[in-house]
Amino acid sequence: MIKQADLPDTIPIFPLGGALLLPRSRLPLHIFEPRYLQMIDDALKTPTRLIGMVQPNVIPGRDGPGLQTIGCAGRITQFSETEDGRYMITLGGISRFRVLREVEGFTPYRRCEVAWDGFDRDLGPEEKDGDFDRDRFLRILGQFFDSKGLSADWDTLKDADDELLINSLSMMLDFDHEDKQALLEAPSLSTRRETLLTLIEYGMRGGGGEGGEMMQ
Repeated sequence: MIKQADLPDTIPIFPLGGALLLPRSRLPLHIFEPRYLQMIDDALKTPTRLIGMVQPNVIPGRDGPGLQTIGCAGRITQFSETEDGRYMITLGGISRFRVLREVEGFTPYRRCEVAWDGFDRDLGPEEKDGDFDRDRFLRILGQFFDSKGLSADWDTLKDADDELLINSLSMMLDFDHEDKQALLEAPSLSTRRETLLTLIEYGMRGGGGEGGEMMQ
């Protein structure tokens, strides 16, 4: 179990739009751009094997994407290399963090000084959602899936723990970058569930839903 005191002050940053990582969740990634292949190589040499996933935030007048102020760090828990040199990895979500400043250096990828304060709950046990009306939630989710032509293993969804269900859907469903950021910044599981339900209902009303990519 990683403690907050064990987390480094500076971590490599992977700004990948739409790729949401949450604490105690798993995110598979396909890495192919040279600078991020180097980032994986370097991260694997560190004791924590951490990478910070951050949503890009376009800032007018700045070259390249800016960064949202809050991201989530993941530990490389699985790693494989293809014959043509690409990496297939899985990140296990450890904790959210706040970006303090970008660190200049000689690495081809970006690094940031970060703060972990305020996210103590991320390193604790799995969260519960005491007000979760699962039947209603699944009924609305079913309507959403029907409207989008999606299918699901409903038996698995019905049996999944609260956190696994809510976080997995938050990560997998196709929402805008700003919506993904709202799900990341939710202060509790119940708040994330309420945000997720709002986005699902908005999607049914016709709302719209970089070096690597999420693996489907």
